[in-house]
Amino acid sequence: MLGLMQNQPLLISTLIAFADRHHGDGEIVSRRVEGDIHRTSYRSVAARARQVGNALDGWGLAFSDRVATLAWNGYRHLELYYGVSGSGRVLHTINPRLHPAQIAWITQHAEDRVLCFDATFLPLIQSLHAQCPMVQHWVMLCDADKLPADTGIPNLVSYEAWIAAASTTYQWPQFDENTASSLCYTSGTTGDPKGVLYSHRSTTLHAYAAALPDAMDLSARDAVLAVVPMFHVNAWGIPYSAALTGCKLVFPGPAMDGPSVYNLIESEKVTFAAGVPTVWQMLLGHMQPAGLRFGSLQRTVIGGSACPPAMVKAFQQDYGVEVIHAWGMTELSPLGTLCTLKNKHLLLTKEEQLAMRLKQGRAVYGVDMKVLGEDGQPLPHDGQSAGDLLVQGPWIVADYYRSPEPSPLVDGWFPTGDVATIDADGYLQITDRSKDVIKSGGEWISSIAVENIAVAHPAVAMAACIGVQHPKWDERPIVVVVKKPGAELSAAELLQFYDGKIAKWQVPDDVVFVDAIPLGATGKMQKMRLREMLKDYRLPGL
Repeated sequence: MLGLMQNQPLLISTLIAFADRHHGDGEIVSRRVEGDIHRTSYRSVAARARQVGNALDGWGLAFSDRVATLAWNGYRHLELYYGVSGSGRVLHTINPRLHPAQIAWITQHAEDRVLCFDATFLPLIQSLHAQCPMVQHWVMLCDADKLPADTGIPNLVSYEAWIAAASTTYQWPQFDENTASSLCYTSGTTGDPKGVLYSHRSTTLHAYAAALPDAMDLSARDAVLAVVPMFHVNAWGIPYSAALTGCKLVFPGPAMDGPSVYNLIESEKVTFAAGVPTVWQMLLGHMQPAGLRFGSLQRTVIGGSACPPAMVKAFQQDYGVEVIHAWGMTELSPLGTLCTLKNKHLLLTKEEQLAMRLKQGRAVYGVDMKVLGEDGQPLPHDGQSAGDLLVQGPWIVADYYRSPEPSPLVDGWFPTGDVATIDADGYLQITDRSKDVIKSGGEWISSIAVENIAVAHPAVAMAACIGVQHPKWDERPIVVVVKKPGAELSAAELLQFYDGKIAKWQVPDDVVFVDAIPLGATGKMQKMRLREMLKDYRLPGL
């Protein structure tokens, strides 16, 4: 028997239409590439998104044609989020930190018809536009009078002139909610990048889940700073959840250094911020020496890579800011888990609560997960048994876009490549990436655990643990360290810092000091490149 309920498709356009009707005067603040602060509203963004839909119609773009962006977080990018997907096309956000050859490859693989870019990236576009013959229209996100002459880019127009010629009257089309809405490529650390194609249904469900109280807990009373980039993984769903809840949105543009982020938090009375550990390291590095405090910030979601315990302690104990640890992947839209406490955990000591918060957290409704042992059988949820993590759910990838390989799913589950434990309360803890686990004398060593101890040392700015060959133990860990500016630290001093914090056989055999650890396009440490840098390294005494 069928239910007697209305059958309304879950479309991205319904989110911005809802915000227009019910939160029209909700504020959206952007620090622009031009250097100024721009203020607008959901009502204006909705109107300009409708102009984008009309403008794309005017160019004759077909249903599901791809429109690419190379842009920072800002109101124009938000208008494209809704105008492109809402009109039935596919928004393809490109990470500008990728190698130019990868960007050219991605645009060709996606068969992008339009590419919209911030002025920052004009030199990049000039260098690679000839390698993108399928792109028919180039749009620079600027005012008409800011469009340079003689760029050498064919059919280049300014965004403001392009949409100004289009009407704000536009009827969002209705179609199947399973239609593709947006496209994001993995960073391609091994082989070519892989495209993950999201649907309207998966994106809308993800927006609901991200806003839940035990997730990001977003509301119309929040001012949200989205530091996590809109060019990668839907900015963790915040642009969609914001329209759903009507919260104030604050975009940092290209300036994500410590002073710029701090000033924006304070001037816009930000209550909630989301970003990766590398950005928060810069923020805390600016605040701590100057004795600065937060006036409004209440909580932050930290994801993208494991958050060091020292960072969680600094936010919570020094600044009174709740840290919500999160885990996800491009293939998960991207949220999988967020770490908020259950009622019974409020009875724990502060140290016990901190231990809980260092985990990646509980799955939100819509995500199911399990860990498998080496025999392929499920492991118990005891918080101790570590195995390969697999997930499934309505916003988790089923296959990669235009991939020549078979679907990655294993019996309907997506293998994440992470090694993890799950405890009896459902809390996930990532212990490593499968390719980064160090096996020494038949025992596993978590590189994350080794790194967290190193980063807790006051002289250490960044640390990466990798395994190096050993004739007896197969592999032994070393820790590669970037010192804080002006700090003095010897290898012996850091190794002594490990005493009592980890089993003796897990203590790294050596410390290698470097000026910088290579970071990938999403701010994660690139251990593959680090291993290549240290390919001639030999352990002391060997």
